Amino acid sequence: MLLLLAVLNARGWLFVALGIFSVGFVWVWLQGKGRKPGVPTLFELLLGCVTNFFDTLGIGSFAPTTAIFKFRRMVPDEKIPGTLNVGHTAPTLLEAFLFILIVQVDMLTLVGLIGASVLGAWFGAGIVGRWPRRKVQIGMGFALLAAAAFFLMTNLNLFPAGGAALILENWKLAAGIAGSVLLGALMTLGIGLYAPCMILVSLLGMNPKAAFPIMMGSCAFLMPVASARFIRMDSYSPRQALGLALGGLPGVLIAALIVKSLPLNAVRWLVVVAVVYAAITMLRSAAREKRA
Repeated sequence: MLLLLAVLNARGWLFVALGIFSVGFVWVWLQGKGRKPGVPTLFELLLGCVTNFFDTLGIGSFAPTTAIFKFRRMVPDEKIPGTLNVGHTAPTLLEAFLFILIVQVDMLTLVGLIGASVLGAWFGAGIVGRWPRRKVQIGMGFALLAAAAFFLMTNLNLFPAGGAALILENWKLAAGIAGSVLLGALMTLGIGLYAPCMILVSLLGMNPKAAFPIMMGSCAFLMPVASARFIRMDSYSPRQALGLALGGLPGVLIAALIVKSLPLNAVRWLVVVAVVYAAITMLRSAAREKRA
């Protein structure tokens, strides 16, 4: 009974921390550069709703959003990473509250992997936010190709099967923490966390369902941290980010509380095509920048 109370108390403190991060993120956004974003268009709101709807169901939001941004030329290339992080933060915070409540992962494992990803994101955002346009284009081009490979692996059932554990101990916990630092840094470049996190926890013998609270919780803590750096460096597009945030919140609620699950293979194949197109376009833009 005492152990149960301790776990509940630890989970409750995690929710308190999420609330603090949520308030802090809103305050930083309101106080930072670009705090007058203008009114998002209907398309920007719809984009936020659709991408976060599928993110809640396990597709991910960064790669599809990047593909649309690039296809429609909505955001300058060098500001795409910041716009993704700032815009998708609020919906991800909501996802974290829901999934941490539903899937009961061991608290030490959950907090350790979340803290490691936040550390990686802090350093990653500080580096990416200062990159020139061409370097961002090259980095995002390869990040998108990696994301497409993860989607392809999912469709072909090439992910490791995983186990039944909801806890990591000893060397597996250390390996999970080290891997989460790297994934947090890559997150700031736009590679997304879901598929890499699924691979990491499965390789370590955890139940693949554990990826959801770990991924959502990690993103919920690392994205406000990364976003704060992008906002202070004015390395994002405010209106498009606001559209993603406002449209994304109802998308998360619809997916988590109403729809809950869908056959997603066809959607993943479509995302693979769109993301590969965006990656090639990004790398071509980098090549043109070099010639110029």
